[in-house]
Amino acid sequence: MTTFTPSTPEQVLETVSWAAAEETPLEVVGHGSKRAIGRPLRVEHTLDLSQLTGVTLYEPEELVLSARAGTPLAELEKLLAQNNQEFAFEPMDYGPLLGQEPGRGTIGGALATNLAGPRRVKAGAARDHILGIHAVSGRGASFKSGGRVVKNVTGYDLSKAMAGSWGTLAVVTDVTFKVLPRAATEATLVLRGLTEEDAAHAMALAMGSSAEVASAAHLPESVTGRVLDGALRGKGSTLLRLEGFGPSVAYRFDRLSALLQGHGSHERLDDAQSRQLWREVRDCQPFADGTPRAVWRVSMAPSQGHHMVMALRMQTAVDAFYDWQGGLIWLRMEADPEADLLRALIAQYGGGHATLIRAPAPWRSAIPVFQPQPPALAALSARLKDQFDSRAILNPGRMGI
Repeated sequence: MTTFTPSTPEQVLETVSWAAAEETPLEVVGHGSKRAIGRPLRVEHTLDLSQLTGVTLYEPEELVLSARAGTPLAELEKLLAQNNQEFAFEPMDYGPLLGQEPGRGTIGGALATNLAGPRRVKAGAARDHILGIHAVSGRGASFKSGGRVVKNVTGYDLSKAMAGSWGTLAVVTDVTFKVLPRAATEATLVLRGLTEEDAAHAMALAMGSSAEVASAAHLPESVTGRVLDGALRGKGSTLLRLEGFGPSVAYRFDRLSALLQGHGSHERLDDAQSRQLWREVRDCQPFADGTPRAVWRVSMAPSQGHHMVMALRMQTAVDAFYDWQGGLIWLRMEADPEADLLRALIAQYGGGHATLIRAPAPWRSAIPVFQPQPPALAALSARLKDQFDSRAILNPGRMGI
């Protein structure tokens, strides 16, 4: 088995061109923090981008940052913090959930997997913040899309096509993201003791209010003891995050608390505790338990999520918590993954997507890891794959395509 470790975009082009000419499949990785997601690959060669690093442009006053694809997110976030800036889409760190050290994810991986965090309902995901890319297609052709400012993004926005492609269309070598100022402070209103149905109503009321809630999540009683070192243990906790300048946060917190009188008991988490809590929610800390038990990431209508989970609990042992106002559901199965049952219930309750994030390799080989696509969409995906990687050399089979 050969591992290629290019340190320049030209070396990436050379490697992919060779693989395309030889019709030899490549596994494309950064630091491997998400390597265990998707169907296991059976390839002889690896294209390791961990040496393709470095910031190529950072203009804080223009809110733009460009970097090589293999640059660790942790390094970029540290650089941004020095200027009180951040990636507003709050990219998740999959490392702890998958039994690895935190901080190993790369900026290229953030785009390839379209990462997002609890602020998704307000700020979007990686695809909503990408401005431009340089990449090499599976045909061995170098191309660029977008630019370094929003006004330069014209024509077909291929940058967004790379978001969520999991390295199956092209090898991205350089990315440019817009960045935003970091909130001066934040606070979290915690509603204690609500049922999952009551929590769904409270989150909908909060998100529809004038309080400008940045994030909304619900932790059932079974998982509250696994965040903030157990500080929320004992009762279900509905979490509502407010961000901004101190006086604004204080005013909106009081208004929101008054609006939600009668929805459980109220507690307040201030800046440091609030930031820690939302990092742990972002990184699925309640299920980062060092076990191989199957973990699903489900996206569906916020008003239907808790109904689906209740129906699932009636048929199998499962633990759950909710993010994105209930539109993102993390599930940890206590036995088998139950893919058919889960996806049937999702369809029954309005539709959505279920991705198997963690499971032993035999399970990931036996069942569709990513949500099966309807025939028309599958045909479109196949045509897109053919345009970028007609010989299917990039991460072949990882997404089942």
